[in-house]
Amino acid sequence: MCPAPPNWALDWPQIEARFDWARALAACPQDPRWHAEGDVGTHTRMVLEALAASPSWRERDMQERELLFAASALHDVSKPETTRTEPDGRITARHHSERGALRTRRILWELGATAEAREAAAHLVLHHQQPFFLVDREGAERMASRISWTCGAALLAEVARADIRGRTCDDASAILDNISLFEELCSGLGCLDERRAFPSAAHRVAYFADTSRAIDSHVAPDPTCEVIVLSGPPASGKDYWIRRHGPGWPVVSPDAIRAELGVAPKGEQGRVVQVCRERAREHLRAKQSFVWNATNLSRRVRGQVLDLCHRYGAHTRVVAIEASPEAVLERNRARAAPVPTAALERMLTRWEAPDATETHDLERVQSD
Repeated sequence: MCPAPPNWALDWPQIEARFDWARALAACPQDPRWHAEGDVGTHTRMVLEALAASPSWRERDMQERELLFAASALHDVSKPETTRTEPDGRITARHHSERGALRTRRILWELGATAEAREAAAHLVLHHQQPFFLVDREGAERMASRISWTCGAALLAEVARADIRGRTCDDASAILDNISLFEELCSGLGCLDERRAFPSAAHRVAYFADTSRAIDSHVAPDPTCEVIVLSGPPASGKDYWIRRHGPGWPVVSPDAIRAELGVAPKGEQGRVVQVCRERAREHLRAKQSFVWNATNLSRRVRGQVLDLCHRYGAHTRVVAIEASPEAVLERNRARAAPVPTAALERMLTRWEAPDATETHDLERVQSD
């Protein structure tokens, strides 16, 4: 559905006919102060038309054009679920970028996109408003650096320009100027068209974990041990990966500890978490490499594991294991104790796949 040469035509009715999320956009109002063009569907169509008309977009290779098209089509996908009319009559859609990134990940996963393209699109949606005002905000350099590692600053600027050109508002010219300033900031940091350079992976992890750190702050020269942190939906193949590719290290597994303690999956998990962390600390104090085997779908939960390992000076490698939706559902049904469908759905709705700002090494594995 991505416009292609020679006429670069957009078939928005075809997109609406195929996807329920696209049809829902037309029923979602917007504040006329920022979107005098009307509803979210009208805006999204205009954004895609602006993108398709952009010479810089047309000059990109097909893979990048499709990525930018998908991100632009989905940049406001969660406005229908986040839009509210305030008591003063203003229409708001707070947190639609964050919710939109989660939904983009799920949509593109179900469509069979590669993990790399899906994650780039999800982060473009997550950050699509950052270039509008980032240059005036605290932490601009760190955010620009993060963007360069998750979706690409130049690509994000392309989406942001299409977003502004696809709307009717009084401050469009000023925001377009800000997008240019965002590009200048990234260019000055050396990360407009590539990832920002760090002295080492340890410097990168420390920089993104601590907002007070300079990019060249001292870090421990040698890791104490290595920890492999698995991440992936239930039934995606994590246990299989350990059996086939694991290095034979000890494994810390919440599922195994639940069985050991006799704690049901729906029971109180405090003791399970405590035992997991105690055993991890034992390995870390002994400088013993190990594997942490859990779903780790939430950035917050995954961050607690990684932070613990990093505080002991360990080198971390996140192995993100995935399978197609069909494979996950089929394998889950075949389990002796399958995850309930409602619980699996909740987990997938909140799925935050890992990115390279969290860990020293990131490996993506497709287990189909």
